Amino acid sequence: MQTRSPRVVGRDPEIDQLQHLLTAARTGRGGAVFLVGEPGIGKSRLAGLATTGALEDGMATLRGRVGAIGTMVAFRPFTEALLSLIRRGEMPSPEGLGPYRQVLGRLIPDWDDGTAHDAAASPVVLGEAILRLLTLVGRERGCLLVLEDLHGSDPETLAVIEYLLDNLEDQPIALVATVRSELCAAYELARLSAQRGSAGLIELQPLQRSQVAELAAGCLEVPVSGVPESLAEQLWHDSAGIPFIVEELLQEATRTGQLLSKPDGSVQVVDGLHTNVPAAVVRSISSRTAQLGAQSRDILVLAAVIGHRFPLSVVRKATGTDERLLLATLRAGVAAQLVGPDEPVPDWYAFRHPLTADALLAGLTPTERSALARRCADAVEALHPGLPGEWCPMVAELAETGGDNIRAGRLFALAGRRSFDDGSTGSAVNLLDRANTLLACDPDIGYRAEILGSLLLALSATGRFENIGAHAATVDEMADHNLDSRKVAALHVQLANAEMMAGRWSAALSHVATARSLLGSDAGDADLAPVDVVAANLELARTSPGRLRSATELATRAAAAAERAELPEVACEALQLLGILAREHDLDQSIDYFHRARQVAEAHAMTFQRVCSHIFQAGTICLANGSILELQRARQQALRIGAIPLVYEVDGILGQQAILRSEYARAAEIIDECLEVTRRLRMGRSATYFLATKAILEAHQGRRAAMEATLAEVANWGGERASYELPYSYGLARAFCALLEENRELADSDLAQALAYDAQNPTTFHTSGKNGLGLLLGVLSGRNSWAHFEAVTATAASGMRWNKQFVQLAHAVLLGRDGQVEAANVKVQEAMQTAELYPLARYLGLRMVAEPAHADGWGEPVAWLRQAEDYFHNADIQAVASACRSLLRQLGATVSQRRSGSDQVPAYLRQLGITTREYEVCRLLVDRIGNKSIASRLHISPRTVEKHVASLMTKTQQPDREALSSFARTVLQD
Repeated sequence: MQTRSPRVVGRDPEIDQLQHLLTAARTGRGGAVFLVGEPGIGKSRLAGLATTGALEDGMATLRGRVGAIGTMVAFRPFTEALLSLIRRGEMPSPEGLGPYRQVLGRLIPDWDDGTAHDAAASPVVLGEAILRLLTLVGRERGCLLVLEDLHGSDPETLAVIEYLLDNLEDQPIALVATVRSELCAAYELARLSAQRGSAGLIELQPLQRSQVAELAAGCLEVPVSGVPESLAEQLWHDSAGIPFIVEELLQEATRTGQLLSKPDGSVQVVDGLHTNVPAAVVRSISSRTAQLGAQSRDILVLAAVIGHRFPLSVVRKATGTDERLLLATLRAGVAAQLVGPDEPVPDWYAFRHPLTADALLAGLTPTERSALARRCADAVEALHPGLPGEWCPMVAELAETGGDNIRAGRLFALAGRRSFDDGSTGSAVNLLDRANTLLACDPDIGYRAEILGSLLLALSATGRFENIGAHAATVDEMADHNLDSRKVAALHVQLANAEMMAGRWSAALSHVATARSLLGSDAGDADLAPVDVVAANLELARTSPGRLRSATELATRAAAAAERAELPEVACEALQLLGILAREHDLDQSIDYFHRARQVAEAHAMTFQRVCSHIFQAGTICLANGSILELQRARQQALRIGAIPLVYEVDGILGQQAILRSEYARAAEIIDECLEVTRRLRMGRSATYFLATKAILEAHQGRRAAMEATLAEVANWGGERASYELPYSYGLARAFCALLEENRELADSDLAQALAYDAQNPTTFHTSGKNGLGLLLGVLSGRNSWAHFEAVTATAASGMRWNKQFVQLAHAVLLGRDGQVEAANVKVQEAMQTAELYPLARYLGLRMVAEPAHADGWGEPVAWLRQAEDYFHNADIQAVASACRSLLRQLGATVSQRRSGSDQVPAYLRQLGITTREYEVCRLLVDRIGNKSIASRLHISPRTVEKHVASLMTKTQQPDREALSSFARTVLQD
């Protein structure tokens, strides 16, 4: 007989679903299927069938599975799958991956240039990198990724899988995953994914009686009619329809002579079939191992202690077996269908099924199993000093099985800290939590406190704050057992940080106060610096007018103390915070803070922090002088280490700079790409910022409807986060749009709203008008005098290049108003030099100061208006161009008639004979304002407006002005 049926029985609908999945992937319509069921139900068999079908159709195939040590190794199935591509020589050129190559260095050692772990890439970013790689692999032929045994998967792997599921639809990728039908995170992911339609869910059911008979016929190599009814009935009853158990029962019955072949091709049962499941499976496996000899059996039992997958080197070391006996055992085990090579990983073997390993372990007493586990743990530690990679959690598992909880706890702690350093924060929480539990009896309470501190840090990084109260109670318990007060205070700092990140400000402040009380007045720098940096962040997060000053004082103290105590991470965080806070009062000092943070990070090999500090520094340089060169250098650094979120953060700054420089096509390209990726990567804060930037882009082109629609999306997408964008949305978007509509009153109102939002909760953004445009508009309207000018120019933010152009123009207007003609003229020239980078702001500024210049007898208002009119006409911003022409006429200057503006009139209105000027009047009627207001905006007389309104009523056949306004709103709403 055969040990396995030559065909899969009873799974035709499931096979059809898998074939459909593969066919769709080959045509660029990706998808996923979860195969779910109990052990032995046939999940791996179906996954193997899908792999065979994919290979026959010329698809690329990758396979990976969770190791024997379950949740301990982040991303293992992906590493295993991608390395198989390299071994087969099918890995595509990494150049097509751009910055995502560095991200994948975490999974592909050959691609790691030493910066892979510095990128701090989230599972979502890693998921995007894997998605792009698989798309390259499957281009023009399709790609199948098989991930097995996800029930033991780590949180990061599941996060990557969830991201892939949400983004497979338009990719040539099929994903098949196997999961046990037991309560676990992987099963929950499968169920929820099926509910939302991002994956199929195949829950494999036990075989029916007729299907068990068909399976038996295949194994016995006889027709179905040759299987006795009694045999089929008993197999179905005893196996509960589980294919693996059916095959094991048949193999045991054949070996023991209970089944005989008859001449007619049928099978005869001798003296009835005697089984007792699962004892029959255990007996079947035990009898086969017994035939291998005592030594070989002992070898396999020890391998089973390691897990259903095991490394030969460890088995050899733990058993002291020579290589000849070990290889002979493996050959015999393969022949007996007990084990087989674990193909993706050299030197590793796997039992045919997890039940095989369980059956071997069933014959051990707890004492025997503990002793073998300790031998295996010692063997691994001897073979792999320092326990790098997955060896550390493997030995921890074995030590726990061996009953050595303290050894296990310390190794879990080591593995957890390593996972945290690698950015696998979810796995770090699981490992450190196990360590914290196992070390409850460790007499070294100081070490326990260190591990609890590491656990709190990991919990804060993952946002898992539900058990913070329980951990706070543990801290109090440690304090009652005479833990050093400094260590208790350090734990309260960690609790404060966790509570702050959870948004529970009062609890966070309480922990900070407790830490300060424990440390006392004579505390050293090493203890106070972490407290002050958390307190500074708490101040910055509060909604308070004085928060920036308080945060600055605390961060200054923290930075100095951290540098004296040689705490580089704390020093770097404090210096970065100081750099942000210093932007408003001293740009040079801000740049210096960031430079110092870079130096600290570089001196202590903190690559990610070094790049962050570089970006902060480059952003401040850009604010100061408008140069983007340092930003581009910082972006390249972020690309080099694969820090994708940082890359998009820089792109956001570059996109906004492109808007201010009137490079609208370039800005749109940057913003659209960033929005697409940040939405897909679920970077909510960044997506909100990019949407606000898109609104600014629309505003600077005079597209009010598009701007308002985008700002509405900011509010919907960002929720509370959108409040951070309010000063920008009013100051850089709405106010500018109003100015381009020649609606100075609305611009003043919008800018006043921007300043009000900033006053309620001072921001660290400085280009929204508070220190520049707001001053100019106030001076033009007569609200702001020299006193306000001096107050604004006392801030460093007024010297930022974008703000500086408006400040210089305001200065010129005040000087001209005081009769200081030459000084005013010089100041305008300075403003024009400052505004060279910003064409729209430059000519808008000239248009606005031309009126007071003419009124006060200084400058060259006619020349300025001609320049502005030419710019805004070519920029297709007709309201400002028209205002410039009207002002030129009022000044007695000749004005060439611009006829080309007629193409701005919608075709429907042109067909009615409506002129360009009538169209301008029609647009303003949408707001139902009077003739005087329209005349003021268009710089024409009210009598002329009256004539245009009458003409519009005639051409549109509207009975009155109210009807005309409604008509205008309907026609021009877009």
